[in-house]
Amino acid sequence: MNIVLLPGDGVGPEVVAAGVEVLTAVGKRFGRTFSTTTHPIGASALRAGKKALPPETLAACQKAEAVLLGAVGDPAFDHLPRAEKIETGLLALRKGLGVYANLRPAKVFPALHAVVPFKPERVAGADLLIVRELLGGLYFGEPRELASDGSYGMNTMAYTPAEVERVGKYAFDIARARKRKVLSVDKANVLETSQLWRATMTKLGQQYPDVALEHQYVDAFAMNLAIDPRRYDVVVTENLFGDILSDEAGAIAGSLGMLPSASLGDGPGLYEPIHGSAPTLAGKNVANPIGTIGSVALMLRHAFKAETEAKAVEAAIESALDAGLRTADIALPGEASISCSAMGQAVAERVQRA
Repeated sequence: MNIVLLPGDGVGPEVVAAGVEVLTAVGKRFGRTFSTTTHPIGASALRAGKKALPPETLAACQKAEAVLLGAVGDPAFDHLPRAEKIETGLLALRKGLGVYANLRPAKVFPALHAVVPFKPERVAGADLLIVRELLGGLYFGEPRELASDGSYGMNTMAYTPAEVERVGKYAFDIARARKRKVLSVDKANVLETSQLWRATMTKLGQQYPDVALEHQYVDAFAMNLAIDPRRYDVVVTENLFGDILSDEAGAIAGSLGMLPSASLGDGPGLYEPIHGSAPTLAGKNVANPIGTIGSVALMLRHAFKAETEAKAVEAAIESALDAGLRTADIALPGEASISCSAMGQAVAERVQRA
């Protein structure tokens, strides 16, 4: 099982190390052998005199069975022109791997009810999956321009029916294994791309008569997600909306550090926590690795079809939380917290002894 590790920047190396420790525990318990190689991306690559996405890094990722990414981003390189920016390298990685369906699950763990900034009775049992289209929309649309004098900026949002349909199929197929409900989020009362999105999703829904399809405008859904997240199961939406809404879902889970993701397509999958590089926390061993460890579980499930192993990791996460273990981001004021590495060790130990 060939896995490429991209620790990246900021807290990325710390959370990836915790994820690898859990992966090692999975190997020991279930007799799995994982082969890993580490490659630079983002600021770590730039500091080595390379591009944000070195060609050799992309080539290694394309040959792998799965890619585990920490985080990228460093304000020291914000001054670079767009073509050289760290974020452009991340977009190029997604495009180079052809990952167009970004799965972002968010659930409320009972042990964290006191941490979640919502009334427990409103969020208890919430367990939703946001499926974000990842290769279209404003992030990739052309033309795009920023005038040198700052007087004008332009981005292009564009979608084809084929792009909408392929991510929609992911959402419907996954819904069949869950509660058989799909919510499609758009802004069809204003945007032509959203009108195309809604029409395509409606037509696609006819192929899934066993799955209930609902549509909502993005602003209405943003409100309803905070009011009653329990009503939703699988939510599918375009690139920008998915980016924003999944961060809102982080509040429902208690912290962005809790949320994993899997980016899937026609080649190797890309697995990463949804949080950023948090450069101010780098090197302090305080980041929450659960998002990365959850991404390892998604990698086991989707890349290696190892459902038993994936469930073991997810059960170990819940067990650690039930035992009162907290990193700083999910600890109440005055409550003791543990380090990033200690949380990784705690989950790994539970994987082995479960």
